Amino acid sequence: MGEDKLELTQQVEAALEEIRPYLKGDGGDISLVEITDDFVVKVRLEGSCDGCPLSMQTLKGGVEMVVKKSVPQIVEVIAVDN
Repeated sequence: MGEDKLELTQQVEAALEEIRPYLKGDGGDISLVEITDDFVVKVRLEGSCDGCPLSMQTLKGGVEMVVKKSVPQIVEVIAVDN
């Protein structure tokens, strides 16, 4: 799964780049932590997004939607702490 994983990572990073300007506009950011073998994307919410009461809504309604649209094999996007 080496090359496939690399390609998948690049596709997910590109999708996160689409969302990043909106997060940065509110003083936040997002970084990719890992893509699991069962196609779950783990991200870290940063800046003002970390601990924000609306972060789960942003994650599911924004980030996950964009990632799954760009990379259909992704099953879920979840936030992890450091």
